[in-house]
Amino acid sequence: MDNEEAAFHGAKLVLTQGGRLLTYLRDDRPGLPFPDHWDLPGGGREGGESPLRCALRELHEEFGLCLPPSRLTGRAFASRQFPGWRSWLFAGTLTAADVAGIRFGDEGREWRMMPLADFVSHPRAIPQFRDLVAELTASPPRSAPRAAAHPP
Repeated sequence: MDNEEAAFHGAKLVLTQGGRLLTYLRDDRPGLPFPDHWDLPGGGREGGESPLRCALRELHEEFGLCLPPSRLTGRAFASRQFPGWRSWLFAGTLTAADVAGIRFGDEGREWRMMPLADFVSHPRAIPQFRDLVAELTASPPRSAPRAAAHPP
């Protein structure tokens, strides 16, 4: 495991299809960071899993989707939740069949394929992810890092 992976705590996914972004509305309960806000698929690292394995596990748990690693590119970014740590952001494209196959899990209130412009301007989108999506859609990644090239 390289230094980028060693100090990371979670991964998020920017998954688009036809100009829309896979999002979900977080639960609205006390103690939950950003309750009742629109979020991206993903979450916290479990054990020693790689960034890619973390992202794919969370995607499966939250939406019932199993994407091949070759469909994702990723990069590390500074965590706002845990200063000094890194998080990972993976991007990919969903097919119409992927969207039709979504089976929403038990976290969150609802899911939506939200227009990208709506997410980046939504007052209840989690601010750091709204900013990351705006950056990513303005200049998509050129190549996958080493971590994204390895299967989970």
